[in-house]
Amino acid sequence: MDMLRGKQIAEANLGDWRKLAQGLHARYLVDDFGAGARFVAAVGEAGDALGHHPRVSIGKGHVDLELVTDDAVYRDDEGTGHVVEWVTQHDVDLARRITEIAADHKLDADPASVCEVELGLDTARSTTIAPVWAALLTGSAESQGRGTPGDEIRDATGRVPNLWFGDADESDAPCPRFHIEVYVPPEAAEQRIAAAVAAGGTVVDESDAPSLTVIADQDGNKGVVCVDVSAATRD
Repeated sequence: MDMLRGKQIAEANLGDWRKLAQGLHARYLVDDFGAGARFVAAVGEAGDALGHHPRVSIGKGHVDLELVTDDAVYRDDEGTGHVVEWVTQHDVDLARRITEIAADHKLDADPASVCEVELGLDTARSTTIAPVWAALLTGSAESQGRGTPGDEIRDATGRVPNLWFGDADESDAPCPRFHIEVYVPPEAAEQRIAAAVAAGGTVVDESDAPSLTVIADQDGNKGVVCVDVSAATRD
């Protein structure tokens, strides 16, 4: 099934869900573990009926869900199809059903609190070094390029954050190459940036804000606050 573009996701108007990185994310607030387990069981039944299931974690007072299709199809400008991890109509359909289930269970959504973290490594030699990171992070060479047309490292079991590779000029002077990508909902970005600055961080690049805002700590290590504005619901 073809992946959905940001505009299509926004037009789906999924009030409880936010598009972060590759998938749709939601958090529902629960009174206790039992309530969370009952909700997840109902979600599982809905997933069985649709032949698609979310990634789920239960924490103290909340249930987090991510919806993503492992074999979505991305078509490049030439029309060539690539299998990627991304949002498809399957995810939108199940997101709507989960929202209905949450309402039946009288659970409130907390979309502003969802978050996804990925790793970034700037290099001019991603094809050369990616096998090392695939082995180190996941123990499997199949993690290189999984769900992406590039060399990005993605663990099929979700044990570790995705590692993607940014462009770097090898002639540049030595500098920190690793950075953290923090994906947040549009309504949470300003507060997250302000909190980092209040803690001593510095905004070093906001040329692509609000999509990307680069913040450095006192040692020059960088983190990027990321917002998928293309998939944000229009009021």
